[in-house]
Amino acid sequence: MTRLWNEPADFADDMVDGFVRANGRWVRKVYGGVTRSTQAAQPEVAVVIGGGSGHYPAFAGLVGPGLAHGAAMGNLFASPSAHQVESVARASHRGRGVLLSYGNYAGDVLHFSEAQEALRKDGIDCRTVTVTDDIFSAPPQEAEKRRGIAGDLTVFKVAGAAASLGYDLDGVERVARLANERTRSLGVAFTGCTMPGAAEPLFTVPEGRMAIGLGIHGEPGLDETDIPTANGLAELFIEQLLADAEVPGGASKSGGRVVPVLNGLGSVKSEELFVVYARVADLLESAGLTIVDPQVGEFCTSFDMAGVSLTLLWLDDELERLWLAPADTPAFRCGAVDHASLTPTADDADADERANVPSASAASSEAARRIAEFLGATRETIDEHADELGRIDAIAGDGDHGIGMQRGARAAAAEAEALVELGAGAGTLLSRAADAWADRAGGTSGALWGVILRTLGERLGDTEAVSPEGVRDGVLSASETVRSYGKARVGDKTLVDALVPFADTLAARVDEGASLPEAWEAAAQAATTAAERTADLMPGLGRARSHGEKALGVPDPGAVSLALIVTTIAALLSRGERTDVAR
Repeated sequence: MTRLWNEPADFADDMVDGFVRANGRWVRKVYGGVTRSTQAAQPEVAVVIGGGSGHYPAFAGLVGPGLAHGAAMGNLFASPSAHQVESVARASHRGRGVLLSYGNYAGDVLHFSEAQEALRKDGIDCRTVTVTDDIFSAPPQEAEKRRGIAGDLTVFKVAGAAASLGYDLDGVERVARLANERTRSLGVAFTGCTMPGAAEPLFTVPEGRMAIGLGIHGEPGLDETDIPTANGLAELFIEQLLADAEVPGGASKSGGRVVPVLNGLGSVKSEELFVVYARVADLLESAGLTIVDPQVGEFCTSFDMAGVSLTLLWLDDELERLWLAPADTPAFRCGAVDHASLTPTADDADADERANVPSASAASSEAARRIAEFLGATRETIDEHADELGRIDAIAGDGDHGIGMQRGARAAAAEAEALVELGAGAGTLLSRAADAWADRAGGTSGALWGVILRTLGERLGDTEAVSPEGVRDGVLSASETVRSYGKARVGDKTLVDALVPFADTLAARVDEGASLPEAWEAAAQAATTAAERTADLMPGLGRARSHGEKALGVPDPGAVSLALIVTTIAALLSRGERTDVAR
């Protein structure tokens, strides 16, 4: 288990501080992550990578000359927010465009895509290559749905090398896509990982058994078998990886050249990896493949998980040249980088996020005060139910929904309290609480709650008194925006299954002339019923999609948490206090 921390909620922040202080030769801290502390003599395309913390050396450990230019760092096992990604990308950009690259997880896709749009609106050419190397997470005919695991390294390295050699953005994107097409990975685990401060691991594997096809966030494996010998594990890896595609990305299986990356996921020792690799090498050579620059060690971990993955990158002449090009980062080095040509990167002063709070009407400021109370009550409700939310999420997901909701709700409540003291209106308070929630929670839930709060805030504004009709319009707009943003539909077993009936019921009751407390109470009941009914659904989106029947009989944690929150607010509204929000 993970043993060393100060406050579990502060673990990621403390870790980033220590990492930057230990690795100032390569990185400097910026809002949302790290960027290079040096820059090349000539501007390069900026390769910005990222994902949740807890996977070191992915992602910050891969920032440096010849590899990534910046890494957006989310909270533990949670994607960075769009705000954080955008910040790291802007700090890394040197005028030649930005390539975003990350593992194909729903939360990462939502946040990185939003950041990409923000950069493009400001005239920065920005492209994306998602990593989809995990062969067990989707069949070959649906390769675009596969998640990214340790194959991140090969894609990032190729893209970073191309940038360092002067490729333009089209060229960097092209070779990154090619590397992804030619990368295949498979992972196994013998025990689950335990988050800082948690009493139990995110998942368990029966004694003497091995989970096959797990994800790096602690998602349970998709298959299970007795623990094989080291040779048996090597044979499983090679059999599955070679069978996945006869011609991965156009490479020839017979007589091809491959880079094998044997990765320890946290607590498997290097000596054990070497025993497995000896057989891996024999099998690859017996298959007529030429091994190029093999890598054995830790490249993408999952805290203390006892597990191993094997990645194969199938080379052509260009990919081989890029893979072998010099790189110098805290965790990955090859060749000789010309450090004499590098110059320090100037630090940019962080802006005061709470500066310049817009003026607000007295009615809107009073509404903001009441909304801050709602967010405070939300924080308490989520704290009370966090363990249960994590438990139901762990059955078919990665078990971190409760933790993520806690981080988000606490951050939003704290931001709201501070803004009330500054006289903020309802719109500003909700917008900035949305950023705080998304930044601290990360992941899919962080993205969606950021969308919900921000959209509602845009509708309410800072000047008008809050009316039932305004809340109705804001909630309906939030429902529509979430569906457009996350692509989920009713029936996909997501937060949307509770949000849509909540919004529709609220709108219908307001249109009938009900007061806001009455309409909200009816809508909360509809959301609760809908959340309970998600137990009968098969997941259509998100990490649980890969686990099929495991999710049956268990309600969706996102739908459950939404129902808990709106029910909490319903109770406050029904007290009948005379406020602009509750009239």
